[in-house]
Amino acid sequence: MSLLLSAQELSKSYGPRPLFEGLSVELRAGERVGLIGPNGAGKSTLLKILAGIEVPDSGTRTARRGVRVGYLTQDDVFEPGQSAQDVLMTALVGENLEDHERETRTAITLTQVGFEDFDVRADTLSGGWRKRLSIARELVREPDLLLMDEPTNHLDLPGVVWLERLLRAAPFAYLVATHDRAFLRAVSDEILEVSRVYPGGAFRVAGAFDDFADKRDAFLEAQARQRDAVANQVRRETEWLGRKESAQRKKSRSRIGEAAARRDELAELNYRTAAAGTAAIDFAGTGRQTKKLLTATGIGKALGGRPLFSGLDLIVSPGTRLGLLGPNGSGKSTLLKALAGEIESDQGVVTRADGLRVVTFEQGRSTLDLTVPLRTALSPNSDTVTFNGRQLHVGGWAQRFLFRPDQLDVEMSALSGGERARVRIAQLMLKPADLLLLDEPTNDLDIPSLEALEDSLDEFPGAVILVTHDRDLMDRLCTEVIGLDGLGGSAKYGSVGQWLTSFERATEAAKPAPVAPVKKAPTPPAAKPKKLSFKEQQEWDGIEAAIVTAEEAVATREQEVANAGSNHVALTAACKALEEAQAVVEKLYTRWQELEAKRGGS
Repeated sequence: MSLLLSAQELSKSYGPRPLFEGLSVELRAGERVGLIGPNGAGKSTLLKILAGIEVPDSGTRTARRGVRVGYLTQDDVFEPGQSAQDVLMTALVGENLEDHERETRTAITLTQVGFEDFDVRADTLSGGWRKRLSIARELVREPDLLLMDEPTNHLDLPGVVWLERLLRAAPFAYLVATHDRAFLRAVSDEILEVSRVYPGGAFRVAGAFDDFADKRDAFLEAQARQRDAVANQVRRETEWLGRKESAQRKKSRSRIGEAAARRDELAELNYRTAAAGTAAIDFAGTGRQTKKLLTATGIGKALGGRPLFSGLDLIVSPGTRLGLLGPNGSGKSTLLKALAGEIESDQGVVTRADGLRVVTFEQGRSTLDLTVPLRTALSPNSDTVTFNGRQLHVGGWAQRFLFRPDQLDVEMSALSGGERARVRIAQLMLKPADLLLLDEPTNDLDIPSLEALEDSLDEFPGAVILVTHDRDLMDRLCTEVIGLDGLGGSAKYGSVGQWLTSFERATEAAKPAPVAPVKKAPTPPAAKPKKLSFKEQQEWDGIEAAIVTAEEAVATREQEVANAGSNHVALTAACKALEEAQAVVEKLYTRWQELEAKRGGS
């Protein structure tokens, strides 16, 4: 595979601590690489350097001549007043394309990502559709390499599955930063982790995420053994150097130098192994023995006259692990608020056990005060906190969540999204609970923190009701899921995959039967064009029918992709067939434009 982009010996610092040092990355045509790393390791900064947006403190970035590099940011920003079509047409400014070519490529790309109304204003779109538009803006440029920073942000589960299929069928190489383990498994053939725990600042493994996890664990265990061995050597050398002065004069200078080198090696290993820590997440239960914590009977809620859910029955007991699923806007967060008593349901009754203690992790962590320093957020009234009956100094409490002592006086607004999530978890851990209501608690958490959260929730003695886009967490934790359709309906499912299959079938069944292709070539006039040859005239006469047939083939291949589900072999084959069918359509439209131009004498 040809080399597209190379970065060698990159270093970047903000303040006294480097994000990474001596980091090297190579990306080749056709590679599909997942980028992971702990919060604060510099993944977003690395992507910006690779995209040519930021300059490293040292090191070099080299791109192959003529290579097209796309960059999808975490934030989806558009010019005020632009339509979806305007966004893509603007992205093509500067390309060597005719107006009609830009319009055709824009229409094809918007259709590919799911837009039906090309004139919809970007500033009126939901978060999920803004993300799709951002993806379309990069796709329309036809990149050779696409760099993506958390592309699943704001997408609901069906949207994430759509993106997985799009990427598996993509003709370009990509490097995608994400903490979604299921997404990583679906779209990546290699994993690159950026972390100071590794020599050179990175660890890359060819293979699926689970293969990477096994090899990473083996490497870290070997590194820990190496550290212990070097520590023993340093201890022996220190004892040797500490003997009486008469012997000291006879000591070999080379051995003294070796001892100093061993101490430096130990310091480096200590520095690296310290980076492998994980947040110590442990939610506290109250020990309540009540069989029923909460009962909901026939509850329902509407928003703006549109029913979100209705007639919903729930029984929540200690040990309940319930997941809530549904597309964006289907009422998951509203249902959690109704169960918590923050809002009243329009119908039905919610009965809570006497003295029920509910702890809520709200979406967006909106209760955090971003104007206070970290120490105040962790311990508002003193320098100590009480956890499980023990008094802990705020510095020790902060270290439990991977904060350094020098961060205690940093304002909350300066912390990353993952760091803020850990602060909110730390606050909630100080409140013993019977019931945890968690609304997207995994947003911005790195994979080690996700795994620690998963273990804590699994061991929590009370009940958990969870809303999350993290399929791994929901599948491993929840014994039952409820799917909301946002139209008032709900049903129980055994797994996330079962709900996704049902949702896709319902969505497909709700689509109106196609009566005509989305894009239709103008009907040729009856008069024979003067400037077409005999063979070209025959081609012109049949090109409309050929386009219709080709678009019907695309629709068929799209259905095959949808039907493939989680069968990766079938999905890969179906995606390849879809890509080939779409290429046929594009080729026909290009040829139609050529013939039309010739007929018009242009």
